[in-house]
Amino acid sequence: MMLLIILFIFLLLFLLQKYENKRSPAKESSHGASLLPQSDNPYSLTSSSSSCQVKHQVFLSFRGEDTRLNFTSHLLKALKDTGLNVFFDEEKLEKGEQLSPALSQGIAASNLSILVLSKDYASSKSCLAELSAIMDRKHTQGHIVLPIFYHVDPSHVRNIGGSFTTSFEEHESKRLVDEVKGWKAVFAEVGKLKGWHIGGGKFDRPETEYIEDIVKYVIKKLMSSKSGHVYEELVGIDYQKDAILRLIEQERYRVIGLWGMGGIGKTTLADVVHKEMSPKFKSHCFLQNVSEKIKNQGKESLRNDLLSILLNEKDIHIDTPLIGYPYRERLNNKKVLLVLDDVSHQDQITIMGVRHFGDGSKIIVTSRDRKVLENGEADQIYEVKNLNEIDSLQLFSTCAFKQLNPNADFRDLSIKFVEYTQYNPLALKVLGSQLYKRSREYWESEMVKLKEYSQPEISNILKRSFDGLDEQEKNIFLDIAIFFKGELKENVENILSSCYNGAKSSIRNLVDKCLLDITSLPISLRDMLEIRSRFLMKKAEEIASFPYRDALDNRRSSFLDKNPQCISMHDMLERMGKDIVRQESRVPGMRSRLWNSNEVKQVLRHNKGTEWIEGIKLDMSQIDKLQLCSSIFKNMFNLKYIHFYFPPFIGKQRNKKLHADQVGDVSLPDELRLLCWEYYPFRSLSSSFDPKNLVVLKLPYGDMEQLWNEDNHQDLINLRKIVLSNCKNLRKIPNLLGAVNLEILCFNGCNSLVELPGFSDLASLKTLQLHGCYKLKNFPELPNDVSFLDLAETGIEEVPNSIEHLAGLETLLLAKSKINNVSCNISKLECLRYLDFSHCLVAEFPEILRRPERPEMQELILPYSLPPYFPLPGRRKFPIVHVPPKILKFKRLEYLKMDHCESLKLLSELPPYLLYLDAHGCKSLEKVSFTDRNRDLYELYSFYGEDEFFMIFSDCFSLNQASIKNIEGNAMQKIESLVKKWGCKYDYGPKSLFCCFPGSEISASKFEYQGMNSSLKLKITPNEFSGSRVLSFAICLVVDLTHCHKYNTDLRGICEYQLTAFDGCYEKFECEWGYKLDFELHRKYMGDHVLILFSDKLIKKDDDYVEASFEFYIKKCYYKSDAEVDDIKVKKCGVHVYYVAENYKGPINPYTMQM
Repeated sequence: MMLLIILFIFLLLFLLQKYENKRSPAKESSHGASLLPQSDNPYSLTSSSSSCQVKHQVFLSFRGEDTRLNFTSHLLKALKDTGLNVFFDEEKLEKGEQLSPALSQGIAASNLSILVLSKDYASSKSCLAELSAIMDRKHTQGHIVLPIFYHVDPSHVRNIGGSFTTSFEEHESKRLVDEVKGWKAVFAEVGKLKGWHIGGGKFDRPETEYIEDIVKYVIKKLMSSKSGHVYEELVGIDYQKDAILRLIEQERYRVIGLWGMGGIGKTTLADVVHKEMSPKFKSHCFLQNVSEKIKNQGKESLRNDLLSILLNEKDIHIDTPLIGYPYRERLNNKKVLLVLDDVSHQDQITIMGVRHFGDGSKIIVTSRDRKVLENGEADQIYEVKNLNEIDSLQLFSTCAFKQLNPNADFRDLSIKFVEYTQYNPLALKVLGSQLYKRSREYWESEMVKLKEYSQPEISNILKRSFDGLDEQEKNIFLDIAIFFKGELKENVENILSSCYNGAKSSIRNLVDKCLLDITSLPISLRDMLEIRSRFLMKKAEEIASFPYRDALDNRRSSFLDKNPQCISMHDMLERMGKDIVRQESRVPGMRSRLWNSNEVKQVLRHNKGTEWIEGIKLDMSQIDKLQLCSSIFKNMFNLKYIHFYFPPFIGKQRNKKLHADQVGDVSLPDELRLLCWEYYPFRSLSSSFDPKNLVVLKLPYGDMEQLWNEDNHQDLINLRKIVLSNCKNLRKIPNLLGAVNLEILCFNGCNSLVELPGFSDLASLKTLQLHGCYKLKNFPELPNDVSFLDLAETGIEEVPNSIEHLAGLETLLLAKSKINNVSCNISKLECLRYLDFSHCLVAEFPEILRRPERPEMQELILPYSLPPYFPLPGRRKFPIVHVPPKILKFKRLEYLKMDHCESLKLLSELPPYLLYLDAHGCKSLEKVSFTDRNRDLYELYSFYGEDEFFMIFSDCFSLNQASIKNIEGNAMQKIESLVKKWGCKYDYGPKSLFCCFPGSEISASKFEYQGMNSSLKLKITPNEFSGSRVLSFAICLVVDLTHCHKYNTDLRGICEYQLTAFDGCYEKFECEWGYKLDFELHRKYMGDHVLILFSDKLIKKDDDYVEASFEFYIKKCYYKSDAEVDDIKVKKCGVHVYYVAENYKGPINPYTMQM
């Protein structure tokens, strides 16, 4: 019986040990799979590479006299602060232990060693003994060793030079030769390891930054070592590897595709995953360079090699496309891990017989072509990402300096090279290796060269994708690389479709092959429209310098909430494309495309153009003045693109550079699709030019007097866009009857333009811009479907009755025009969303009668008006304007801007859930009311975007008390709606509220808790609900805004609050509001104002809280001058508490919302 008990105990211990060995330490984090073990200490990592019990994660070896009191002590503290257990000299030795055995045990019991190699490190026999033991463990057990070259040159360590020569000579005079020889060998070996070089010069980084990097790297290495796979050469790959491993763990993903551009690390990532997963598969194979091997030996031959490996059988010969008996059945019984690297066609996947692999098999396929993976039946496609900035610099440094950080003298250039690569791993390795041991002068020269020419080794790898394209795709790629990179996708597709059949599908193919990318502008068209409206007082040149001005010209109101898409391309692919064109000929005039400023200048100056040239792009800021003859393009009869431009934000350099040598016009080739020429120097287009192929015509700031002779009938069938903004001499526009596909007309700033032709027959016209054409007197004739109409700062005096025919009109801008009469037919526009009559002298504004079942009006900017009978020198008096009550009864009205309507007295029956209501400076405004009918219906239609609720009545000092109550009541109604939305768990619509109006008192009925100054405490009412509840806090403040005009950006309201539970435990929170002043610096504020504030960050689940305390601030961000500006003081504060059951159901039903 005793024997059985003993056997049972041993069996139990064995099973426990087996369980511990197999237990996975992975734990999910927000950044992917973490390899930290499940323990209270997040860094309590244990080594599986040694049978010795690990007592330390890090062994720190250093020369005490050199660094104990400075760098090493700071590093030690940083390591310990992260929870790492560090062996530091005698600190962790138990009493009675001898130094040498203790050091030996410390090294054996550590996962990783850090060597602080200072100038006198090698003079210490104990340091060299430590070093020998550390390197011996590295050789035998894979111990991780990280050197820090502290104020020493790494080459002196590798070559036993500098002060180390003297140190070892002294040892040789006192010690055994073989012993010193061994020390020198390991010391030189350490010098070849990758680590950190801290030079300590005046240009070097602070040591604290180095310590931060070292600690992060140590943690990463310790985490990686837990898996048993430590890849010394790999940087920044862990999170992507973990993502692939998670995909492999899911049964439904059998074939996993790794997709990305050349050099991005697909093969490396697949290799790492294969090495980590292969022990779990009896049959596994990594088949590298599949496309190249198939090209060299054939598909069947390569498949036979693969089957021989998987089935462990030599000389398998299957010459047919299909795998037959008995191999298919044998494969069915195999659980296989297979990596097919660099696949270029889906047949290369199927020919390998992956369909016949047994259950649980995993196939990883890498390809540059997404379509190959989709057609190859990949269950999941993972897009391999570039490295981040930190990892990129580290990878570059390992190749350029053989250490983990750049030398201080090269740090600035290292960052430039990393930015050049755009964090592509292949480029980082190639450039880093090329620059190794090179002088700073060489680095600087190489950087200059790379701005124009690509690096050959990188280019050759990337060019493999280009070589696999068909002829049309190659031409489209080169066109985009040189002429259209960064341009709007819609424009590029229109232009290229006129040159190539099926251009859109070719662009899609280039995206799938990682040669192009489709990205979104960082701001939406709605944002750009807002920015554009703020530039009314700016000079035209400033507007033209706006970097997204093409998107402004292209804007469509129907896409206001979408970010326009652009076609982008990696810089290295762009340079590769330019290299391909450059190799066409040594003579620029014999190439298909020109872009280099010097080469273009020489071709134009000496009239060296030929039939080979298909496109010319010229940055005119890079050349001096150049005289052009009228026949400059005569020999370029295949020319499709002319793009002469200035880049944004260049200021005074923007002036005419290309001049006509005689009065007249220039001969243009009939093949032109794009004619974009800023400061066009000729008076008109050539009478011999046939624009039948022209798609885009842009001649801003030109000397144009007319486009062409009125008598010349032009074939404009392909024309989609005309931009002649700021052509000061342009007096009239010719008949455009033939332009049936014309979508955009822009004549902004053409202040000599006196008449327009009829545009009513232009069925495709969507946008007409005449901003600043102040000599235009008549409202233009337009087609019914025009959607965007900008007539701001024109001489137009009347909106005619015919406005009712513009059924598709969404945006009408008439700010600062001469409008004095508006037809009541404007009320019939069913699609109207934005209407701007600000700063107009409209004596009377019509009622807009709408059918309640189809409310569409979304924004109304009411006219600028003057105080009642306010006399101005040389001008007549104007009466007060009243807004009729019915004007604002629109349940979808979102934006209402009425600032500085100084004679406005009444705003009644406002929709209760307006997103944005701005009445700043309406000094005559007395009455404001909100409709209380159909509130639930208004609420249903109110939550669309992610905007905040804004209600601005600042400086409206004529508001009566009833109106103040109405504003307060509406603000609280909106807050209550937000609280209900949160209680229903609806994650859409506004998330905060900012309300401002004149006053110095807080409503006692609305805010039951009040305090003087900026802080207060309140008691939480006990929970009376049957279940859990949430607490929501509405805030009210009284502040003096007199000096807030001195602020240069946002006015920031901050609330810090603390919730205390019955047991005394508490939690602290913070929320913030911003009132944007960026483009409103002309606004002036006077006296005390009341702010009502709310945010979803003021909604918290009630965890038995009994007390809440609040502190409020109104802070500055920046200020206009060097003079110090104090924070705005909070004079009074108030809080209202909402108690809401967590399962509350309000009237909002998102499933029946009509968008």
